[in-house]
This record gives sequence, structure tokens and C-alpha cells, in this order.
Amino acid sequence: MAWNDLHDHARLQSMLSTPICLDEAIRTLADCRKALQSDPGRIINIKVGRVGGHTVAKQIHDLCLAYDVPVWCGGMTETEIGRAHNIHLCTLEQFSRPGDTSSSSRYFKRDVIVERLESSDGLMPIPANGAGIGVTVDWDFLDAISTSVETIKA
Repeated sequence: MAWNDLHDHARLQSMLSTPICLDEAIRTLADCRKALQSDPGRIINIKVGRVGGHTVAKQIHDLCLAYDVPVWCGGMTETEIGRAHNIHLCTLEQFSRPGDTSSSSRYFKRDVIVERLESSDGLMPIPANGAGIGVTVDWDFLDAISTSVETIKA
């Protein structure tokens, strides 16, 4: 089935007792609403980057909460900046399925933040080092590995 074919997913879901998880098909709040109304899957994967940021991710979470549909967050190969965003998102009420937010040391020798987000006994710590997402960018390392810089002025 195509990733965005909600009709065929709904036909398959009606034949299964195992819930289908919708991932790439959920790119907007409207996609989620349509999916929840037509039952192509019974679990939703929310990725902050895929849906366009925290505001939409929270709206999708709240809609799934209203429909009592469990959610989880994916993002295995993100840098620790993306990982920190995902971990904070996963603290919301409807996140009842385990995510795939693992330690970035599995993928990167060194990451672009000062703190290390490492799992222990299957759990990730919630970053809490100051304001924002709770992590500090290692600007010297980021500068050292960057091949180009683009400045966008507001």
C-alpha cells in the first residue's frame, strides 16, 4: 500500500485485530482528523519535524487524546537537538506506546550538544538544563563540522 492511501489502510485495518500504526500518512492535523474518522489505523506516530513543529504535534496529540487513540514518537537518527524535542513531546498524556528515541551514541561518535542524552534501562532522561528544550548547543563543535553557513535575517 502507498504510505498515504488511507482507503486501503482502512480496508486492511477492518480485517485485522492488530492495530495498524499510521506514520508518514500523518503530515498535518487534517490528515490526522481524516484518519481518525475513517479508521485506517489505530495508533498514530507523531514526528515533530514531519508535522511542522510543536504546535501541530500538540494539536495532533490532543485530537488523538479526544479519540482515545494511542500515540508514540519516532526519530531514531536525529541529532540530540531533535531528540530533545521528541523527548519533551513524549511527556504528553497520550504517549502510551514506547518510542524509538535511543541514545545518539548509537549513531554519532559526537553530537552537537554539550549534554549527552543516553538511555538507561530503556528510559531516556528528560533534558532539563535551563530554558527551552533543556540542552546546550556545542557551537564550537558545530562550527568545526559545518561545511557552509547561511544566515537568514528576519
